[in-house]
Amino acid sequence: MFERYTEKARRVIFFARYEASQYGSRAIESEHLLLGLLREDRGLAKWLSGEKIVEGQIRAEIESRIIRGERISTSVEMPLDEECKKILKFAAEEAERLGHRHVGTEHLLLGILRLEGSMAAQLLITKGFKPASVREQLASASAIQTVKVQRKNTALLKLDEFLTGLKWHNAELLVPFFAQNAQFIDALGKRWNREEIYKDFATLLAPYAKKNATYSVEETLMETSDLLVAAVLWKNAILASEQRVWMHRMTAVLITEQDDWRILSVQITPVQLP
Repeated sequence: MFERYTEKARRVIFFARYEASQYGSRAIESEHLLLGLLREDRGLAKWLSGEKIVEGQIRAEIESRIIRGERISTSVEMPLDEECKKILKFAAEEAERLGHRHVGTEHLLLGILRLEGSMAAQLLITKGFKPASVREQLASASAIQTVKVQRKNTALLKLDEFLTGLKWHNAELLVPFFAQNAQFIDALGKRWNREEIYKDFATLLAPYAKKNATYSVEETLMETSDLLVAAVLWKNAILASEQRVWMHRMTAVLITEQDDWRILSVQITPVQLP
């Protein structure tokens, strides 16, 4: 049943089960699900409302409405009541409506709000939560995240295009990849500005034009909407006369310039092999 649930959403169910046992309930009810949600994802309510909803306040309101029973061992089977089953069904529907492959804590929140007659929904509605507004905020956040991923992918494509181009492009075609104030720090620590890069491009980047020189993007160190820092690992980027494996790390910084990505900085760091 919970195959599509994120790890955080699964922990919500676990905590809901725990809350039900602590209140002596024979089934997991909507209020237990809400307490599990607040326990697992404390930042969700704050993100949506702009105000921190204190778990203790919600708990106090719940306790004022229920009759607390004797605690039940957590080893006892604890089924979902009919309201919770509906909430989980609604959560799956909300994930599909938003185009999300997995059911997360945000979808559980929407599922609770859709079952307006439940105690959990009533408590949230009095706090100003509305299904339509929550759904709109989640859709907006999803769209922003998609744009960020697309921009990152575009930057990585630009970097890969440049790295591939080192094999066969001439300097005149590759220099435009660099920003106006770009700099290149070679393996010896010498700093080259854009004009120097252009003037001695063939010599500076000759090691990468070798047939047996290979590269891989090792990791993304930083990423924002207009900045990407990536580490590229090169192998055998040495002079052909040398008969040994030699590696170095190329750290590249890309920024947006004139509605496109440009290389602001490249720094080479030799990697010592054992």
